[in-house]
Amino acid sequence: EFTEFRKERGNMLLSRKNQLLLEFSFWNEPVPREGPNIYELRSYQLRPGTMIEWGNYWARAIRFRQDNNEAVGGFFSQIGQLYMVHHLWAYKDLQTREDIRNAAWNKPGWDELVYYTVPLIQEMESRIMIPLKISPLQ
Repeated sequence: EFTEFRKERGNMLLSRKNQLLLEFSFWNEPVPREGPNIYELRSYQLRPGTMIEWGNYWARAIRFRQDNNEAVGGFFSQIGQLYMVHHLWAYKDLQTREDIRNAAWNKPGWDELVYYTVPLIQEMESRIMIPLKISPLQ
């Protein structure tokens, strides 16, 4: 039965990729949250050779984004597509997301850190996710 399921599933897949990620030491460890929340997964493909520089900047930048407990986790790839960074953020809703992100620009130093990290990025993507009822991250 499982073999048949795998065969049917294979006919529906267009692509699949996996990554083994490690957590940045300067981020908080992801912990269960009360909800309801939405989550934003921001993924960055960095230029090869820039991971240490990115980490050094974000070790300082993360302090600008913890006032509202929105920083869930920061991860980087070890296996799979290399030089990939993922940031996971929690927000009550899309309006709260916009308000928190805009407020960061009013903090002295945030604009400078963004200025220095943007050239390290080759590609970036943002995805909004809604947790399932069984998720500890509500």
